Amino acid sequence: MADAMGAAQRDAEQANLAKSRFLAAASHDLRQPLQTLSLLRGVLARKIREGQTEEALALVVRLNETSDNMTSMLNAVLDINQIESGTVRADISDFSAAVLFERLVDDFAVVAAERGLSLRVVSSGLSLRTDPHLLEQMLRNLVSNALKYTRRGKVLMGCRRRGGMARIEIWDTGIGIPDDQLKAVFDEFYQLGNAARERKHGLGLGLTIVRRLGKLLGHAVAVRSWHGRGSVFSVEVPLSPGGMPPVLDLDVPEDETRAAHRAGAILVIEDDTAVRESLVLVLTEDGHRVVAAEDGPAASRLVAQGAARPDLILSDFNLPNGMNGLEAALTLREQLRREIPVVILTGDIATGTMRDIAARGIAQLNKPVEPAGLLAVIQGLLPDPAPGVPPPAPLREGPPVVFVVDDDADIRAALREVLEADGRIVETFGSSEAFLAAWRPGGAGCLIVDAYLPGMDGMELLRRLRAAGHELPAIAITGSGDVSIAVQAMKAGVSDFIEKPVGPDELLACVGRALEHGADLSRRVSRHDDAAGHLASLTPRQRQIMELVLSGHPSKNIAADLGISQRTVENHRASIMKKTGSRSLPALARLAVAADEAG
Repeated sequence: MADAMGAAQRDAEQANLAKSRFLAAASHDLRQPLQTLSLLRGVLARKIREGQTEEALALVVRLNETSDNMTSMLNAVLDINQIESGTVRADISDFSAAVLFERLVDDFAVVAAERGLSLRVVSSGLSLRTDPHLLEQMLRNLVSNALKYTRRGKVLMGCRRRGGMARIEIWDTGIGIPDDQLKAVFDEFYQLGNAARERKHGLGLGLTIVRRLGKLLGHAVAVRSWHGRGSVFSVEVPLSPGGMPPVLDLDVPEDETRAAHRAGAILVIEDDTAVRESLVLVLTEDGHRVVAAEDGPAASRLVAQGAARPDLILSDFNLPNGMNGLEAALTLREQLRREIPVVILTGDIATGTMRDIAARGIAQLNKPVEPAGLLAVIQGLLPDPAPGVPPPAPLREGPPVVFVVDDDADIRAALREVLEADGRIVETFGSSEAFLAAWRPGGAGCLIVDAYLPGMDGMELLRRLRAAGHELPAIAITGSGDVSIAVQAMKAGVSDFIEKPVGPDELLACVGRALEHGADLSRRVSRHDDAAGHLASLTPRQRQIMELVLSGHPSKNIAADLGISQRTVENHRASIMKKTGSRSLPALARLAVAADEAG
């Protein structure tokens, strides 16, 4: 027992020493580009002040290169940390070796040509069984290393069958590895011929990642080398037991990516003002509707007030005020009562943090993140675009149907219960998209829609229906006191709107008015034509005075504006009321609105 405890203690001490060496080397290599960025930033500011545009643009290019180098270093460190923390999991499938090889050769062809090297692949008809993306990461590192350490000649990639295994080999005619360093090349930050640790040669983590991914997948990784003449690295991968599977396309065609672009409502939670504003700008430019909060409690208040009904939450992990990004996201999921997609942005690479995020099935992106990468992840998580609005159809006979669209299942159930108790036929939907997919125009009825919905919100649904020429009467449900949404709803063509909370009597009265409003299209058209006929009997001066009266102007102001006497205005008003058959100003207003709608 004492021997076992002593061995465990020695292992722990070795692990601590290894971790210290790792952090010291990483700190050194990451501080170098930071120093460069700091110096270049000062020079750039001076060039801009002095109006030296060309020199400033050249410095911007150098800043971008340094930033890219630093991002590459951080990504390598994070890759190792994720493998160690257990958050990288293999997704095993069968695929063609040829597809993967061709992809790698295509991607590295330009690099090889720039260095005057030949990059070739030996065609293979073998089918592999492993995680294609993790294997690709291993091979990318091996090909990159081969090109980096080969000054002249070629790099060759191929695959040999060995029993039930495939042995993938990458050969090069590079500088080779001395026998006493064959094991050391897989250690963290170890680099042949780079004692000064020049950044252009990378961090020295590529082979470390290859070894760790090989251990994760159960793939043996080996190296043979002839100092001064070249090396061969190999990875042993199981063959597919079922023969050649369908070709696995590891790329998403660019045209399909564009065609499938999704736009949604995104709630951003970020306490850093500059980062928050940048995220809002990037997402808005990509066509999303964005609401932002500085912490979890603020985001929760936005949801409670109805100001945010997101399709996706994008949150920093380290947030102030007692709630980290993961906790905030889970709280909001509970509040919204649905498994809304979440992306956590974090610079925290602690093993526990990464495991907690992965255990919840939540996407994680490590800072810094490129806009293209962030937008690609969001595209993969947002719901599918909404179906189109069907064209208008002739009216069909049958009882009217009340369509309820609300993402809250309890509210849908309560509305259905009240309406069905009143003898109404009710159909409920959890989203605008679901409503459009099922609804067929032509029958009598009305629509009750929540103004705030994930995906296509209520206002957008109403606008689409109106633009398509539909006469379906609609009632919008808004938050209490939400005047701006009520105005938007009226502009979008609703016949009425309800403020939460709503009682059964008010709900039934609204539905009654809406159904009456849409009961007979032909009768309404006739009424509109009638109104237009009445107004046609007015003289141009009388129409002018009517418009001013209905705009709320008193007679003396109208007289002054038109340069006539107040008595003349009063005579015109009396004549207008007589010709139109209106007994009051509200009746005249209804007639004018009806005539406008007819036009």
